[in-house]
Amino acid sequence: MKPANKEIVLRGIPVCPGVVIGKVYLFDSKEEFIAKYKIPEEQIPGEIARFEEALIKTRHELVGIQNKIASQVGEEHAQIFNAHLLFLEDRSVIEQVIKRLEKEKINVEYIFQQVGKKYVELFSNMEDDYLRERASDIRDFTRRVLYNLMGKKKKDLSDFEEEVIIVAYDLSPSDTAMMHKELVKGFATDVGGKTSHTAIIARSLEIPAVVGLHNVTGKIKPGARIIVDGNRGLVIIHPSKRSLSKYTIEKSKFERLTEKLAELKDLPAETIDGYRVSVSANIEMPADIPSVISHGAEGVGLYRTEFFYFNRTDLPSEEEQYTAYKKVAEEIYPNPVIIRTLDIGGDKFSHQIGIQKEMNPFLGWRAIRICLEEQEVFKQQLRAILRASAVGNVKLMYPMISSVDEVLEANKIVEEVKTSLDKSRIAYDKEIEMGAMIEIPSAAITSDIIARHVDFFSIGTNDLIQYSIAVDRVNEKVAYLYEPANPAVLRLIKSIIDNGHAENIWVGMCGEMAGDLEMTLILVGMGIDELSASSIIVPEIKKVIRSSSFKSLQMLSEKVLKCSTSYEVRKLARALLKKTAPEFVMQQNYRMPYSKDDPISNAQI
Repeated sequence: MKPANKEIVLRGIPVCPGVVIGKVYLFDSKEEFIAKYKIPEEQIPGEIARFEEALIKTRHELVGIQNKIASQVGEEHAQIFNAHLLFLEDRSVIEQVIKRLEKEKINVEYIFQQVGKKYVELFSNMEDDYLRERASDIRDFTRRVLYNLMGKKKKDLSDFEEEVIIVAYDLSPSDTAMMHKELVKGFATDVGGKTSHTAIIARSLEIPAVVGLHNVTGKIKPGARIIVDGNRGLVIIHPSKRSLSKYTIEKSKFERLTEKLAELKDLPAETIDGYRVSVSANIEMPADIPSVISHGAEGVGLYRTEFFYFNRTDLPSEEEQYTAYKKVAEEIYPNPVIIRTLDIGGDKFSHQIGIQKEMNPFLGWRAIRICLEEQEVFKQQLRAILRASAVGNVKLMYPMISSVDEVLEANKIVEEVKTSLDKSRIAYDKEIEMGAMIEIPSAAITSDIIARHVDFFSIGTNDLIQYSIAVDRVNEKVAYLYEPANPAVLRLIKSIIDNGHAENIWVGMCGEMAGDLEMTLILVGMGIDELSASSIIVPEIKKVIRSSSFKSLQMLSEKVLKCSTSYEVRKLARALLKKTAPEFVMQQNYRMPYSKDDPISNAQI
């Protein structure tokens, strides 16, 4: 009798929650081998013509994919392929290929693959997460052109006859967008991150997914049974009877919980003794609004505007920005939308403004620092935001504030833009609220001063934690130190809330910590006024708040502020979570770290 395959558990990066059990479709997305051979001089014009035909055909394909995504997922997600089209029309890339072809007299497929590899390597080595993951876009584009050069049909994921779980080295945005949502129940990849376009589309389609598994493709065969745990970021290959039983129950519980949470859509996030917190959602683009509404968020707590500046060679116009901001404001009305001004680092769009690469970009020229120096870029965005504020529910927020001086200077520029709009008789909200993101320790420490010059605070915990603990959260060797429950972080947050309230302004939070359910209990107890997280998490935050009493949460926050270690903080918070909302303790969802107490921890990892 053939022995059963041994269970293997792999840990990766969760990018969309949910649990799925099913059969693997192994999608070969690795680089195609291209033979290299010499061609005679007289064949070069024919090779050039063949290359140009392949580019034209690729353009038609990409436009077709864009149209499909625009109709199924949203126009803004379709703009992901602008990067592909820009690369397609980049004369410097085309000329590199043609010059090498004429000089080396080697087949055009091989030369184009080498040029593509050069750009993939360039982007792969960039420090910025978002730009580093654009290497996947270039790889996808290069592969598509190569298929057309060789006369091959590119495989896609739209033609299945049964339910499958996709396993691949990588999935390009076009691969993900072409998935048959009814039959593709989940996916897992060797590479990728939370900010990749693939992850963004997966979340839009709400397909459970885990990426960054390193070698899942090398450990699995087509047709094998697999479990994708998009809550914890785990993939289980050849699951044992015990794991199948556990996850069958967990899948059922997750689905029932999701249905139950949907009932909270129109209910407020209010404790059982009447303390109310506003729960909002973070968005990247207008196409995210349907998810905000369907999950019951009470507005947009963070609209990240930097996506306007990616995947293009020029700066977005005032009109382009105004149209997008106005659309979001109108669709979310009467709920508020907080638009964050440009929060971008020098290495993210140096080709647009001519910024030099920096040794320490996270400590360098970025966000409000760029805006205060490049005032025309800043004023153009402010005009667009202020014009959109005529809808009546727009708030404006400055990122990466480090001192009151920056707030005063930014406020002065806003007043100049308002005066300009008044002269042109252009409508805007005269009473628009203006706030500051508190994400730098110096701003946290002087938040009592800054509070006198703004209408609200939004605590950006991603950077606040990173800067406070001096830890690079993407560095695997020190990532374990990146802990929201660190007593130093909690004390800083408490002081920000208290300082804001002392000046009669409201205080919110829009970092990842806002979606950590254990931290939710502590933050509400500290008196936070608003929490803004991914729209998918909103129902869970509401449930936790509605299951708690404000008095018990105040007692919890008082206790954790006296704790010496993160472990003590987590232990207290988890004990209360288990008491008030036990369904989330084992669920933990995809934001929570993998626990050594998890029943599957003894499996092979």
